[in-house]
Amino acid sequence: MPVINRIAALAPEMTGWRRWLHRHPELEFNLPRTSEFVAERLTEFGVDELHRGIATSGMVALIHGRAPGPVVGLRSDMDALPIAEMTGADWASENPGRMHACGHDGHMATLLGAAKYLAETRNFAGTVALIFQPAEEEGGGGEVMVREGIMDRFGIREVYGMHNAPNLPVGFIRTAPGPVMAAVDTLKVHLTGKGAHAANPQLGVDPIPAMAAMVMALQTIVSRNAGALDELVVSVTEIHAGTANNIIPETGWFGATIRSFDPYIRDLAEDRIRAVIEGQAASFGVAAQIGYQRGYPPTVNDPEKAHFAIDVAREVAGADNVDDNAPRDMGAEDFSYMLEARPGAFLFLGIGPGEGLHHPRYDFNDEALPVGASFFARLVERALPIG
Repeated sequence: MPVINRIAALAPEMTGWRRWLHRHPELEFNLPRTSEFVAERLTEFGVDELHRGIATSGMVALIHGRAPGPVVGLRSDMDALPIAEMTGADWASENPGRMHACGHDGHMATLLGAAKYLAETRNFAGTVALIFQPAEEEGGGGEVMVREGIMDRFGIREVYGMHNAPNLPVGFIRTAPGPVMAAVDTLKVHLTGKGAHAANPQLGVDPIPAMAAMVMALQTIVSRNAGALDELVVSVTEIHAGTANNIIPETGWFGATIRSFDPYIRDLAEDRIRAVIEGQAASFGVAAQIGYQRGYPPTVNDPEKAHFAIDVAREVAGADNVDDNAPRDMGAEDFSYMLEARPGAFLFLGIGPGEGLHHPRYDFNDEALPVGASFFARLVERALPIG
């Protein structure tokens, strides 16, 4: 079964929705125009229930099928990024310093297309819960929605999500059973020494050499503490110290991101990072304040639900356009919290060549919208069959 004909006919409408959303990006939980636009469309489609104000600006819409049955959840994120857009597109961001550089505009349009079709046809037995979530990029809106009880409140049995993938052929779908995206943790270390004139370093305690030594020593965690086949990334991404070339600063700080899949490796990385920093701080005579924050857990597909979703993807995209053994991605995704709460799967939809995610020239390819919407619609019909 290829792209659903009715959804193919909705392509111009979905493109219009996507480009309106692209022009009006909003951040984190503060999504008044975005959520209002989505709510207006859902109301127009005739959803049976619309519950707003979840996790501030999130919502869940329910569409009942032709007969009673279980509830399947479909999720889209809604927030944009604090990036100045450089696409030059006619539908470029009208909000300076903000843009949909991760394709959440495309995710919303995809789920809205599926919603319109499902509300028209209702060719399923049960209920579909359309989850529109804020703050995926920053703030963990997925965790907040789960914590506010959406799974129990709406009786969601299983849940599915999809993310666009630049430089994968348009309409190509990939995923895998088990972990597909990494856990993400954040490190921030503040160092305090003693300021001095740079001409007399012996009168101070310089935090800069200490910071440099720490950064280099942290690189040995991956190469010498984790196994060669363990998946771990420790990347120092920020270093801040000093104000002038003739001053030894009193303080400095640096930050890092840590990515992993295995809980043991995640714990190992944190333990070794703390030990390295404390040891280096003692050797240089500086005080170190370590801030280590556990972030999103790994995104782990339920094997049974992943195989089911892969079968649906093959129906829609064709067997040659589906990869059921996709490599793990060291990026992170807060859909992970929903998969911790309920079995389900997260998939990736190709949008063709172009700039990568979070790039100022990235743009979602509207040609992929009918494929994504057909996948979601057919998944509901397969998961909740009539008779």
